[in-house]
Amino acid sequence: MLVLAIAAACVAAGTATGDPTVGAKQAQAQQVMAQIQQLDSSLERARNLYVSASEKLQRIEHSLAINRIALRAARANLHKSQGALMQRLVVIYTSRDDQSTLAVLLGATSIDDLVNRIETVQSVSQQDVAVMKEVIGFKHAVTTHRRALKLAHRSQAHLVAQRAAAKSRISSQLSRQQRLLSSIKGEIAQLLAAQHARQLALARAAQSRYTELSQEQALALQQTAVGASAIAGGASVAPPSQYGGVVGIAMRYLGTPYVWGGSGPGGFDCSGLVAYVYSQVGVSLPHYTGAQWNVGVPVSRSDLQPGDLVFFDGLGHVGIYVGGGQFIHAPHSGDVVKISSLGESWYSSTYVGARRVTG
Repeated sequence: MLVLAIAAACVAAGTATGDPTVGAKQAQAQQVMAQIQQLDSSLERARNLYVSASEKLQRIEHSLAINRIALRAARANLHKSQGALMQRLVVIYTSRDDQSTLAVLLGATSIDDLVNRIETVQSVSQQDVAVMKEVIGFKHAVTTHRRALKLAHRSQAHLVAQRAAAKSRISSQLSRQQRLLSSIKGEIAQLLAAQHARQLALARAAQSRYTELSQEQALALQQTAVGASAIAGGASVAPPSQYGGVVGIAMRYLGTPYVWGGSGPGGFDCSGLVAYVYSQVGVSLPHYTGAQWNVGVPVSRSDLQPGDLVFFDGLGHVGIYVGGGQFIHAPHSGDVVKISSLGESWYSSTYVGARRVTG
């Protein structure tokens, strides 16, 4: 039953982990996610710039289409104006079968007729010239505007191409980062699965040892004189631990998240886990690592038994020995209650000592 509870606790550990490799991968994932967020923002800006440039290009192309229509109209009007002027001149100079303006003027029958003829010639001439100038000016303006539109079109088309390239480049970068993030998440999942498998194996081994040692302790508790006798040199041997049962209790909480100041059962810090587990067997321990160091009697590393308290890092950390060189503890923020080895480099190098709870 206990093994099943341990397995469930290990699976419930989720993504919380103190494994350095997993931690490094999670940090890398956070960096990639930040880059993805930045690229997302950049891509949105690039899209907006591209759309804006494309819309302006469309307006220029629309203006060019209108300009082409206006230019065709201007050319047609100029052609008509030129034709009308030529016809008028022909009419003027061919009236009364005369072939010149002088003939038109000399053909007057009176002074009034002469004045009228002169005014008519001048009026027609001035009006037609004005119309011609207006038509020519309009055609010139349309042509000039067309050249400007063509230049603007080339410039805007170039800008649109640049915007499209920038959008494509950022989109490509974003795709790469998303693939990288997916790959990192896959690696994290594999590492976590391996870590959970290791924890499950450790828990099963600890449970097996706990069962065997419980039987041994039952016999050892009968030999009360062993722990009370003194050895040569004045040193004392700690009595056998009577609290090996706390190991089984502690293992029920494998996978429980570390919570600073947590005293359980939903979250623990290191001393909170020790205090809570011992409270389940009727022993009240202070919720402070330094104070727990003053509990019970010292015990050498070679004499460690399940239930002994092991201390590290200048009394900054504590765990419960489970046998086989391993202990159960709540490591630090972001981690969970787990089993670790005294032989691991950090724990081995920062090991302070152990205490056995005796009452």
